[in-house]
Amino acid sequence: MVIDVHTHHVPKGWPELGWPGAPRLRVDSEREATILVNDRGFRKIRDDCWDPQVRLEKMDKDGVDRQVVSPTPVFFGYERPAAEGLRIARVFNDLALEICRDPRLIPFCQVPLQDPGLACEELERCLAAGHRGVEIGNHVGDRDLDDPGVVEFLQHCAARNVPVFVHPWDLPAGPRVERWMAQWLVGMPAETHLSILAMILGGVFDRIPDTLRICFAHGGGSFAFWLGRFENAWHRRHDLVGVSERPPSHYLGRFSVDSAVFDERALRLLVDTLGEDHVMLGSDFPYPLGESPSGDLIRNAGFLSGTARAKLLGANAEAFLA
Repeated sequence: MVIDVHTHHVPKGWPELGWPGAPRLRVDSEREATILVNDRGFRKIRDDCWDPQVRLEKMDKDGVDRQVVSPTPVFFGYERPAAEGLRIARVFNDLALEICRDPRLIPFCQVPLQDPGLACEELERCLAAGHRGVEIGNHVGDRDLDDPGVVEFLQHCAARNVPVFVHPWDLPAGPRVERWMAQWLVGMPAETHLSILAMILGGVFDRIPDTLRICFAHGGGSFAFWLGRFENAWHRRHDLVGVSERPPSHYLGRFSVDSAVFDERALRLLVDTLGEDHVMLGSDFPYPLGESPSGDLIRNAGFLSGTARAKLLGANAEAFLA
């Protein structure tokens, strides 16, 4: 069984979201479209975003048995009033179920994370409708994942045994990161790294039971590379660095990451640092900066044993989704 835990969908159109500049879709041809934000091109997409048959054919070609299909983060709507955020979530969650009718496609919903009560309400509605988990962004404005409202939602997920996939979004802008796609090359890993830091140093793992199943996209950013730096800072400047009860290394095993690091040396570091039970195949399908063919890095990694390879390709994801 090969399971890709990091893929996205975009419906082929949706109702007006209700404010000037809201995300909308311009259909350019039968197989191509452009996501517009503030009436400017945000991302060109193809029919593998909305057509399940095209998606399934590509999965067969790549040797992928199942995909977790999550929202595209530009539609989260966390910056909108909570009631609007709930309406946005309902629109895209219902459309996701239409795309994911085939049992090989596993839908994850989105929630209005700016309001924990409404977020829990929408999660329950989605679970009843057929969603298997939830994707959340790594922050809500200036509130990181250690924000009390976000922690309340994560506690609910832990109590309901719902898997959570954390994806970076709302990346820093400006001239220095708008060249060379640096928002994606630097901003996405940095935001993911920061979200893990908030969970650990903000004491979230001390407040949430270990039943929480949570996975961070993009290999966890640079967390694995800089764990020693965090550990050193926690011991030497504990007065300033975090409120966690234990040093950062204590929390290894409380979370997973995907394999979207594109280099065998980086994958080895992830496995060495997090353990072979806590890395899962993630391709970022169907976007052009994702891994293609999905899973090739894991399949071709010479350092992995057969058992470890099977875990990364699917067994870990089966446990995450169970």
